[in-house]
Amino acid sequence: MPKEDLLTAIVAYVAQRQGGSSAGVAAGAIEAHLGRPRPTVNRALANLAKTGRLERHGAGRAIVYRIPEAAGAASSETTAAVERALSTLEQTQQALQWSAQARALVAQLSEPLGTRKPITYQRSFVDNYKPNESSFLPALLANQLYEAGRSKNQLPAGTYARKVLEQLLIDLSWFSSRLEGNRKSLLDTRHLFEKGRSEGDDRDATMLLNHKETIEFLVDAVPTEGITVPVVRNIQSLLMRDLLADPADLGAIRKKIVNIQDTVYVPSQVPNLLEEMLGHIVDKARQVRNPVEASFFLWVNIAYLQPFVDGNKRTSRLAANMPYVLANCAPLSFLDVGQQDYALAMLGVYERLDVTLAVELFEWTYRRSIEKYQVVVESMGGPDLMRVRYREQLGEAIRQIVYFGARLDQAVTSLSIPDADSAVFNDMLKAELQYLEPYNCARYRLPIGKTQEWIDQGRPL
Repeated sequence: MPKEDLLTAIVAYVAQRQGGSSAGVAAGAIEAHLGRPRPTVNRALANLAKTGRLERHGAGRAIVYRIPEAAGAASSETTAAVERALSTLEQTQQALQWSAQARALVAQLSEPLGTRKPITYQRSFVDNYKPNESSFLPALLANQLYEAGRSKNQLPAGTYARKVLEQLLIDLSWFSSRLEGNRKSLLDTRHLFEKGRSEGDDRDATMLLNHKETIEFLVDAVPTEGITVPVVRNIQSLLMRDLLADPADLGAIRKKIVNIQDTVYVPSQVPNLLEEMLGHIVDKARQVRNPVEASFFLWVNIAYLQPFVDGNKRTSRLAANMPYVLANCAPLSFLDVGQQDYALAMLGVYERLDVTLAVELFEWTYRRSIEKYQVVVESMGGPDLMRVRYREQLGEAIRQIVYFGARLDQAVTSLSIPDADSAVFNDMLKAELQYLEPYNCARYRLPIGKTQEWIDQGRPL
């Protein structure tokens, strides 16, 4: 990325994050967003501060960068420049390269439809799988990815996902929606999430917002509910909200015929079988000890079964993150996956029960996810043991203040925090409230509208 494009991208990101508030943006967050090395980001920030395009506030690890008040929000020219910069960065990233074995399968799947043998659902694909004995992924690869992606600290389930939630909402929503033909840009998605739902939302906006709400549900529900069929069905229901002609199809096992375009695979049309096999898939995934193998198993099998009227691939992508939430591993966002590569990976399973393409695509994109979210976590520093200890109390205090209008001292008093920890807890609470925004309020189970209302009132404490 040329130097000026990098400077422009940083200014645009700080303006976007800062919005109308006085909160600044840390260098670590900028580094994680742009995917650039920290020294490069630091040099750029020093240049921007020296030339007055950004203001530097604080000291040490508390340093943040803000847009000077006179500069206002980023102009449309700046927004266009950051789009170009991000596009350039994406184009320079290494593309997925199929192995010789995978290319041979691609050649077979590329033959004319009339020459390929029609096939329907084969339940043996699941029935013959024995958790912790069978493996769809090569066992060595599954173990390597687990070691690379897992949190090295013993923390409550969901901690990793909550820590990277702000970035995860953008990444997984946008990349998953893009695989469905969504036309919104990455910056459009960020602006949409900051604004929230509106009466003027088109189908693309609805798809993205549904993804966001589903991810928030996933991160909140899985640590307490686990990997269950009701969670999977709710994932589909949230993803397809306001996108299906018949609301009765939301979360329901389908009783309607489904055909998939450009394949000779015909899914089962027997509702009882669909319900039975979905139960088997979820039950077996729950038994798998390696979360990476469990994730892959859920991803390919939910898509292969097609248990719902629509949204099956979307549901499979988000459901694949359930094992990672439970095991505190880096989430899977399908970063940079192209529609054609994804379609081929699915076709290999649909028509030949061959996971070769799916394995290579999965490994390629999950390694990218691991690298990205590790940077996000590292930018936040090590785990705050005080924050972990009082996570529930912190959330309750924030809900009391933002949703019910309690004063800060009232909210803290009701929690009975020990005197020895009260000062640190109060500082931690104030910091969280300072950076609370509509696009990151889900971690505290706060409605977007109520959060915006509290912010519009001046963040009263």
